[in-house]
Amino acid sequence: MHTQSMSVAATEAPRAYFQKLSRWHPIEIAFWLSLLLPYVLFPHYLSLASQIAVAALFALSLDLILGYAGIVSLGHAAFFGTGAYTAGLFSKFVWGEPISGLIAAALMAGLLGFATSFIIARFRHLTLIMITLGLGLLLHEAANSASWLTGGSDGLQGVHMDKLFGLFRFDLFGRTSYAYALGVLFLVFLGARRLLHSPFGLALRGIRENWVRMPAIGASSRAHIRKIYTISAAAAGMAGAVLAQTTQTVSLETLSFERSADVVVMLVLGGAGRLYGGLVGSIIFLVARDQFSGIAPQYWYAGIGVLLITVVLLLPNGILGGLSDLLARWRRK
Repeated sequence: MHTQSMSVAATEAPRAYFQKLSRWHPIEIAFWLSLLLPYVLFPHYLSLASQIAVAALFALSLDLILGYAGIVSLGHAAFFGTGAYTAGLFSKFVWGEPISGLIAAALMAGLLGFATSFIIARFRHLTLIMITLGLGLLLHEAANSASWLTGGSDGLQGVHMDKLFGLFRFDLFGRTSYAYALGVLFLVFLGARRLLHSPFGLALRGIRENWVRMPAIGASSRAHIRKIYTISAAAAGMAGAVLAQTTQTVSLETLSFERSADVVVMLVLGGAGRLYGGLVGSIIFLVARDQFSGIAPQYWYAGIGVLLITVVLLLPNGILGGLSDLLARWRRK
């Protein structure tokens, strides 16, 4: 009887732990409700808000592999661009309905992520950085060469989206675009939150800390990396698809190294491995870029550089990491 009670307790303890992680904090609810404020307070900035939602989704996808599995990537735009071109080509040659195009983009980017995950799972650190960078550059040049399909440097022409759910038109003011981008971001976030607050998410953290020892406790590091890399690629493809659908344009810039570098900066600013880090970082990055470009259009990257250096020096774990440390110190006092 004593052995049986211990077994039940051992089973209930992990379940209670993950249930505690899955509970929504009031700050989380307030954060998501605050994302509706642009409709009331900043109606003229809904286009920018839509771009922020897309960037936040892209940063969230990178956080799944960088922040939780320790997979450093400088070519994540390969999946973003794949999703963008898939959604654009789908609307041009198949159907202009947004949701089906979004699903097609996620599937295509996920397939690419699955195919490359077998290479990614074999390497770490500097080698991994070079491989991801090389894959991104190769895909960029492939899209540039296939101008008969992608439009090359001129971009994909003829992208047209139907009304969302047959009711809401994608207008120039960004009302529908922001609602659509925010809705997709929230749904993907819910899936990521559930995934990371599970035994699989706990295994990913273990792989990040020491991927060599994880198989000793029954967690295959390479198999877990392949799974999360595929999921991350699909999420990045959805971000690219939302951008293509809301702007109705697709260019080579979606596959560029600059986009891969920018999303890393967003994650560093917000705090990698924090779930909300990519979201907060994307808000700060794009709002700062908008302000700096208004002050000095040719030198706005200098302002971003100063911001990044300041955050890294003062808050090495990002803004959310710094706030978490301050809160922990306050509680100890």
